[in-house]
Amino acid sequence: MKLFLGIDVGSVSTNIVVIDGNGQLLDKLYIRSRGNPVGSVQQGLATVLKTLKGHEVAGVGTTGSGRQLIGTLVGADLIKNEITAHAVACLNLVPDVQTIIEIGGQDSKLIVIRDGIVSDFAMNTVCAAGTGSFLDQQAARLNMDVGQLGDMAAQGEHPVRIAGRCAVFAESDMIHKQQMGHKIEDILAGLCRALVRNFLSNLGKGREIKPPVIFQGGVAANRGIRLAFEEALGFPLIIPEHYDVMGALGVALLARDKMLAGEGSSAFKGLEIVDSAIETGSFDCDGCANQCEVIELRQEGMLIACLGDKCGKWSHRVHYTQGVRETVQVG
Repeated sequence: MKLFLGIDVGSVSTNIVVIDGNGQLLDKLYIRSRGNPVGSVQQGLATVLKTLKGHEVAGVGTTGSGRQLIGTLVGADLIKNEITAHAVACLNLVPDVQTIIEIGGQDSKLIVIRDGIVSDFAMNTVCAAGTGSFLDQQAARLNMDVGQLGDMAAQGEHPVRIAGRCAVFAESDMIHKQQMGHKIEDILAGLCRALVRNFLSNLGKGREIKPPVIFQGGVAANRGIRLAFEEALGFPLIIPEHYDVMGALGVALLARDKMLAGEGSSAFKGLEIVDSAIETGSFDCDGCANQCEVIELRQEGMLIACLGDKCGKWSHRVHYTQGVRETVQVG
């Protein structure tokens, strides 16, 4: 059986899905990246080996902030941005979806879809307020897990006013409300409302949020945030079954479509990567005013790729001899 892999490498989590030729999800994995995208992908592939064993990996797609690095490492057939990947996954699930709210560990996204096409989008990458990492941090500060935080927020009957436009101010405001004697569930309910207001006033400004609306990303599991969105918008949200791996699912579907429509075999390098010693390093190129920070990728000590140069001097015009970098004259 031909199987297809989708790998979504973000700042907080690494998500992997395995689908068949019909788009049926056979396996999925959500693990923490812990600042080591290469290691998390190795761990993830080792975990889904049982599903892949005895079958052909006929296509691989990567997305997320680490898509270029991991795509080069595994031999991806397709490397796509997160907006496209999330939109494809949602359209596959709800063909008439008009709005996608995606909140992950590092950033937030609002994707506007009209007539099955992405017509507009916005991303919040400036402040962590409202993202999964901020909610994780607050849960740890309150000595609870993030799921418990969402459940307690949903129980708040008198939400207090919290400044939600900045992560630092939000935390300070929460501490102040605690010291004043407000109930923790009311503080958390107020926090969720504030974060939703921040999302809608920043990413939603000038954009019409029309139903059906899909809410996905790790934060979609937070009951408090979900209820705050539904209260602010005035209609229910759709939470997909696989809300936490929709980016990986979308890029897996794209890889499947590409490979089934074309000819030739996948560029996937195989599962040997699971047990290989993978190292990354970097150097500054002083060849021009760009001063590119070039990433070197090594497998078992052998230099296999360079990434990050703007002119292609290292990624396309370098000879590798026994892992030693050799400059090729450009021009």
